[in-house]
Amino acid sequence: MDTSGIGRRIAYWRDRRAFTQTEFGRLMGQTKRWVQDVEGGKRQQDPRLSVLMRAADVLRVPLEQLLTDDPPAPPAGSAPPAYALGVIDALYSPASDAEPLPPAALARQLNYCCEAFQACHYATLARELPALVTGAGQAAHAASVGHQSDAQALLSRVYQLVTSYLHKYGEATAIQAALAADRALAAAERSGDPVQIGAAARRVAKSLVYQNRPAAAVEFATAAARRLSADLAERGPLGLSTLGMLYLSATIAASSEERTAARVQAARGYVDEASDVADRQGADLNEDWTMFGPTNVGLHRVDMLVRFEDGWSALDAANDLDTEALSKMTRERQAGHRVTMARASLLTRHKDEATKSLLKAEELAPEEVRGRPDTVRLVQDIVGAVPNPGGELRALAKRCGLRT
Repeated sequence: MDTSGIGRRIAYWRDRRAFTQTEFGRLMGQTKRWVQDVEGGKRQQDPRLSVLMRAADVLRVPLEQLLTDDPPAPPAGSAPPAYALGVIDALYSPASDAEPLPPAALARQLNYCCEAFQACHYATLARELPALVTGAGQAAHAASVGHQSDAQALLSRVYQLVTSYLHKYGEATAIQAALAADRALAAAERSGDPVQIGAAARRVAKSLVYQNRPAAAVEFATAAARRLSADLAERGPLGLSTLGMLYLSATIAASSEERTAARVQAARGYVDEASDVADRQGADLNEDWTMFGPTNVGLHRVDMLVRFEDGWSALDAANDLDTEALSKMTRERQAGHRVTMARASLLTRHKDEATKSLLKAEELAPEEVRGRPDTVRLVQDIVGAVPNPGGELRALAKRCGLRT
């Protein structure tokens, strides 16, 4: 076995997991000096296969990541499903001169699609969104001067939904999601509606994260919150929900960077800002399809900690959530939380709990688990961390298109 470079790779992944040499040594049942020797290349012949398997388990990486610098093969789910391509094509379709649908009909269609999104019925969205994109564009083009604001607001909301839908497929659709987000913001600015401007701004911020520009995303979201704060506060719960979600967007963006004390402090500050807005709002509300309120803030606090790979703190924060309030969240939020809890359980080496959380997420929303690349990779990580995966985990992996 070629052992050259193993120490360097172990050091890299130990640093990514925020383990000190002492902590990693303790998890490996070894001393700090042993870790220093391995990482320094003084024990190139020492790491037996069983030791490397243990190191891969502790570091939560496939064994191959410690043996080679070659990137791993793309996992199942790394590309969007074929049926999502129709939504992407709709973004590039030329404008039609056909008679647009009445605004009321478009609004009903949009509401139906928003409900489908919150229920994690992504195949339904793939079927309905192309026509909605085309119809909203036609309506905005044909609207009279007096109706332009409403038409542009509706068009912005459609592009926002398209952005959120495409974000479900991660990097594979990051470029198209960014295009939709930019169009959403442009239409929102033309509408003059601060709620739609704020809602579109947080889609742009998330797109910046997917473009590996989290610092820019933080600045964009917080700048929009500062600029729109007064106007949004005047709109009551609808505006407060929009403002709060901007701060939660900043939270997620800040926690998408490598962990440092300053970034953790900043992310905590943004989620605290959102918590203050939720207190002003007073309840969990689905204004503009946000499900914003104290519970959603709590969910984002847990998610933030997991993104910083602080699994134990995430589990503690999850214990503070109101179980009854959580059960009233949309399926999309509940399933997303179960996936987050699976990540936290894997970080704390509670592999059985990680499997249980994923199975609960799949029960709530199958498409949220089987069709999303990030979740499929999580299933793969759990399978790789379990020496002898049980039947339920193997069956889940198979449903996700993975080989075990």
